[in-house]
Amino acid sequence: MKNYSARRRTDLQRPELPPAIVYTPENLLRHPVHLFKLMWRDLLASRELAWRLMVRDISAQYRQSFLGFIWAFLPPLAMAAGFTLASESNIIKIGVTDLPYPAYVMFSTALWQTFVEAVNGPVQAINLSKPMLARVNFPREAIILAKVGEVLFNFAIKLILIVGLFVWYQIPMRWTILLAPVALVHLIMLGTLIGTLLSPLGVLYQDVSKGLTMVTNFWLFLTPVVYPVPNEGTFGFLVKLNPVTPLLVTTRELATTGDISNACGFWVVSVITLVGILLTWVTFRLAMPYVIERVSS
Repeated sequence: MKNYSARRRTDLQRPELPPAIVYTPENLLRHPVHLFKLMWRDLLASRELAWRLMVRDISAQYRQSFLGFIWAFLPPLAMAAGFTLASESNIIKIGVTDLPYPAYVMFSTALWQTFVEAVNGPVQAINLSKPMLARVNFPREAIILAKVGEVLFNFAIKLILIVGLFVWYQIPMRWTILLAPVALVHLIMLGTLIGTLLSPLGVLYQDVSKGLTMVTNFWLFLTPVVYPVPNEGTFGFLVKLNPVTPLLVTTRELATTGDISNACGFWVVSVITLVGILLTWVTFRLAMPYVIERVSS
């Protein structure tokens, strides 16, 4: 009993251990002003790196290619040749277009190809940059900006084809062509929004890249690239519901006829795109640290 009492008194006199301290990362969403300041600072800091990444990617894209810049012209030319032959053979019936049909298809295909490049660019870039993301701390926005610059560069090459279309088919130039780049930027922003939103998932799951190819191939048929915008039926409703339709059609109309057929739809999609870009940027910033941690483990 004496020994038990001694041990009991010793236990009572033993000082208590200090409580464990657990450090957890602060949620930046609680301080939105600070978060946006960090985002803006990193965006400005990423300009030089984005330029270097863009030059590297463009050089790699065309350095090991025999045809080089010609690949920018081949998809519109092939699409125009195929659908023109099908239309002239009465295999498919195309409605009345504002431009000569080959020019209509080539111009629309160039715009569609630019949109698809803007969608695929962020997913591919983040995937290829996994080793660098895991080892080097740098503004992740640089990767996205580099891909946007690459999309603009590729479209600048396609401008040679578009200028050739205007000359060959004697398409009159109207003053509204000066506004076409604005609509084109909105189209690229919509593609970048979708690609940036999917890029964290694309790092974790290869299904995203494969599924994106299948979705964009189907999406093409819901976009008035090889046919005018239908006004009736379920298919016409789906085409008008497609967010790419007002942006692509308005870009084409500003550059050619100057008559805007769906100004309301263009501005609705544009406002949604601008708000979506901001929300997607925040989501990208918050998601990438967790994605990098999973990739590195």
